[in-house]
Amino acid sequence: MLMKKIMKKVLVELLKDSKKSDRKLAELVGVSQPTVTRTRSRLVKEGVIKEFTVIPDFTEMGFEILAINCFRTRVSKEVSAKAREKTMASPNILFSARCQGGGKNGITISLHRNYTEYSKFISTVLSEGADEIEEHETYLISLKDFIAKPFSLKYIAELFEKQ
Repeated sequence: MLMKKIMKKVLVELLKDSKKSDRKLAELVGVSQPTVTRTRSRLVKEGVIKEFTVIPDFTEMGFEILAINCFRTRVSKEVSAKAREKTMASPNILFSARCQGGGKNGITISLHRNYTEYSKFISTVLSEGADEIEEHETYLISLKDFIAKPFSLKYIAELFEKQ
């Protein structure tokens, strides 16, 4: 039980800032550096941590639009396999999954440099999926407009700490 508590504390600190050194994590969690190193390794080995990455300012990278596309598609193993293959091959797509609500059963979240790029992207998606996609709806978010809460994983750390 103690190890789970340490794992949770290390995970919370990494969610707040994944570039923290094991020395700094040990100081924050109140355990030795070797314990943190073993704990971090265990979190990765057990699949709790999938990857260590940065969250950049997308506008500084040249992206102006975040698109949320909702689809109603035929449901079959073949359609799911094709959707997985197509979304994995598209670096614009950040997330893709089955979903529920509004009569839709699939969702993608993607980044685009401008509306022209988005328009070409969605035209390709719809033409390649013409046999499977029954309905489609898009929400476009300007990354240069008002954002009430920027994307960050540090917020989930606060939620996780309260559990």
